[in-house]
Amino acid sequence: MIHLYLGLLLFSFIVTSILVVPFINLLYRLKFQRQSQKTLDVQNNHTPIFDKFHNPKAGTPVGGGLLIIISVSLLFASLLPILQFSKIFISSNYKLNLELEVIFFTFISFGLLGLYDDILKFFNFQKSGFFGLRLKHKLILQLLASGFISLLIYFRLGTDFIYIPFLGAVKLGILFVPISTLIIATFANFFNITDGLDGLSCGILVISLFAFWILAGSSLDTPVSLFISLWIGALIAFLYFNVYPARLWLGDVGSMSFGATIAVIAVLLGKIIPLFVVGLPFIVEGVSSGLQILSKIYFKKKLFPAAPIHLTLQKAGWEEPKIVFRAWLATMILAIFALWLGIN
Repeated sequence: MIHLYLGLLLFSFIVTSILVVPFINLLYRLKFQRQSQKTLDVQNNHTPIFDKFHNPKAGTPVGGGLLIIISVSLLFASLLPILQFSKIFISSNYKLNLELEVIFFTFISFGLLGLYDDILKFFNFQKSGFFGLRLKHKLILQLLASGFISLLIYFRLGTDFIYIPFLGAVKLGILFVPISTLIIATFANFFNITDGLDGLSCGILVISLFAFWILAGSSLDTPVSLFISLWIGALIAFLYFNVYPARLWLGDVGSMSFGATIAVIAVLLGKIIPLFVVGLPFIVEGVSSGLQILSKIYFKKKLFPAAPIHLTLQKAGWEEPKIVFRAWLATMILAIFALWLGIN
């Protein structure tokens, strides 16, 4: 099957590469671009450090995640019937259609939530009184979607366990639902927070997905392996235009979808611990941002010069590519460690 997976990765890369330049031009025509403006934090205070490093990038099109979601979804929907007709053996840890429902519901629903947020931000609907996704609105909707997905996994797929390295599978019972909900919503947010430097979040994601590609293969879960193959191919095509200096950004449509989806894949495979290991850069970024917010609310002072942590590194004089490449290198080592822990 490895030849099939590699072929699908290359096919997805080629298709997305063909589409990405016309898609960038479409975003320019729609004026779906980051604007130069004063950004406010959760306490409605200005963020001069953030603006210093991000306002020079004003005008860059945002919404590359939408292209990836559409490309991967349509390719999978087109290719799976062909593979089934060709009598290629497809093994799955769950009933095939139910597993795919969970994966694509996550992939698309969180993408739509992020797209709605992007539209509000870039077309300034908040100023007209239109309902805006403030932090609390976003968290509530993410938790509702994550909870629904966790219920599907628990009741329809019958999963209630996680794999603990060296101990084996640990059944959680009904506690699986709230734990899974928090993991999915957390990674959706942490990925979104990490997506602040050119190539940072997607580079980490590609490396992480290679690790989960191997884990899915070791679990003999063909649908997940096929999905990851197409996803990696599309991401590499996007990453060519997303590395510094970026010509295209993911937007919330991509960051929310991708963070939630890799978490769901880990939950389906029972590989939560490897997710925490390879996803450590996302966790560090997200936790640093959360601690900064709590410190400002309860202690009226900053814990870090700026948050998330990549902004502190920029303020300290680190150049953007230096931060990104070192994060990629760290993720490579973490991916190896995650595989060591995750392969049965």
